[in-house]
Amino acid sequence: MPTDTFVPAGFTAPTRLVTSRFILEPLGPQHNEADLAAWGSSIEHIRSTPGYPDGNWPPSEGMTPERNLADLTRHVADFVAGKGFTFTVLSPVDGDVIGCVYLYPSPSEEFDVEVQSWVRASHADLDTPLADALVDWIAGEWPWRRLERRGR
Repeated sequence: MPTDTFVPAGFTAPTRLVTSRFILEPLGPQHNEADLAAWGSSIEHIRSTPGYPDGNWPPSEGMTPERNLADLTRHVADFVAGKGFTFTVLSPVDGDVIGCVYLYPSPSEEFDVEVQSWVRASHADLDTPLADALVDWIAGEWPWRRLERRGR
């Protein structure tokens, strides 16, 4: 689906998913420090997660807080423009960042959306439940029907 028609005109993107095991909210600059710590502590785990097959993300050398902030700011701009939707995954216990979800146009015309997610290595048990919850959430609240789940 072309980027300029990723969501229908007038569509209001959901901004929260709450389960007993995690909470999703739009990723933003306020998550910079915790986001950097989350993925920085789990590089090899994330690289082995289905959906990250090229081995280039996250960068093995890490990122400066400024570079990570620029990345988060780009995701916010995409969200506002309806070009892509990135969510931080928070612990319902302490609100710490434990992962991330990306909903972006699929590069393949066979799919409407490419769905990717990762969790910290310390929360690896949530990887499959998160990926499965996204399928239900997208079916119930988003306009897409053909999901590219990248190996899930």
